[in-house]
Amino acid sequence: MVAALSRPYFLFMTSNFIPLKLKETTKVKLLFTAALATSVLAFSTSAMAAKKPPIVLVHGAFENAQVWGHVTAKLQADGYKVVAINLPGRPGTPMAPDKVSLDLYRDTVVTALGKLHRPAVVVGHSFGGIVIADAAETAPTKVKTLVFVAALLPHDGDSLVSMANKDPDAKIGPHLQIQKEKGIASIEYSARADLFANGGPDELRKAIPDLILDEPLAPLATPVHVTDAKFGQVDKVYVHTAMDQVISPSFQATMVASTPVRSEYTLQTGHTPFLTDPDGLANAIEAAAK
Repeated sequence: MVAALSRPYFLFMTSNFIPLKLKETTKVKLLFTAALATSVLAFSTSAMAAKKPPIVLVHGAFENAQVWGHVTAKLQADGYKVVAINLPGRPGTPMAPDKVSLDLYRDTVVTALGKLHRPAVVVGHSFGGIVIADAAETAPTKVKTLVFVAALLPHDGDSLVSMANKDPDAKIGPHLQIQKEKGIASIEYSARADLFANGGPDELRKAIPDLILDEPLAPLATPVHVTDAKFGQVDKVYVHTAMDQVISPSFQATMVASTPVRSEYTLQTGHTPFLTDPDGLANAIEAAAK
């Protein structure tokens, strides 16, 4: 902040308050010094940004990449390169549900990681935890840290369906609607605000029912394959959500106890902290990235 304020102030002082009696060469020297100082500051800012790892954001079920909008803006303002992935089978990357698979989700993330020039901090929300675990198993050298945000933290052979059955405190089960003939899962409309925006402002609670998407069914029931040699060796951080109705706080704690992580952070939100506390979530991601 100081640097951002000092540059225009410095240029203003040197270009507008040069005494009229100074020789022209003195003016030129002062202006050159100002320009050089500006270039050095700009170079320093770019160099600092280059030292920060890229951040890849992976949304969960019933969502798309747009949920990360506010978090992305905060991370980018703080100098991070951010890639928000839109998984196939939803607006932005449409695909017939019967063509969508967990392997396709994984490969979408791995492809994005392959385009980066250094290992990334990979953030997964909710079901996105299974997706990023699968990606880390496939390309562990491309991952600096996995950040699980109110996310499923799986063992080998787990799926969203099998893990949800181990979470008796979650409130989503009775409101999950399976349409096998269409190959999709959806959330009962009337329950969406309480499940995904509890603790949020009224405006969000009114808007969120129309933002929840139908989800291709097959990936939710597909077991993920992870090993101690690959996924097990990747650095992990967990961001808990203390008011969560979808993946209960108790189950989040159980998962972390079973698969230890390097650091833990807790946000006083429901299941969608990128909407209800985007700055807090961005700060947690940045802390995890260090």
